[in-house]
Amino acid sequence: MARKNPPESMQHHLRQRLNQYARDRWPQLAEVQIRYRAGFAYLDGLLPDGTVQPLCRLRFTGVLHTWGFAIYLASHNGYHDDLLPSGLPFGSPEEALDCACGLYLNDPTAWLPPPTN
Repeated sequence: MARKNPPESMQHHLRQRLNQYARDRWPQLAEVQIRYRAGFAYLDGLLPDGTVQPLCRLRFTGVLHTWGFAIYLASHNGYHDDLLPSGLPFGSPEEALDCACGLYLNDPTAWLPPPTN
């Protein structure tokens, strides 16, 4: 049975949410582009020079704030289910974007837990 994409309203919300987050946290990106297929959201980073960098794939779980995570592996030209820095295979779209951007934009601070003071 084929997996369903999130409803159109949820797709729109995710696109807005991740682009706003990227403007604040990842100014190296001109835009986060998202395409949907078979229950997955594929995130690409559009760089200012026009280069498109595949970042990760989110698996729709039916919940807006929790998605499965797979990192894009350039060495295999594909996606690999993986764990987020939290140690979980699922999390928020922002966690997934941070994890992938930390790798592809060379900023390992994205993987550090927030301060608890």
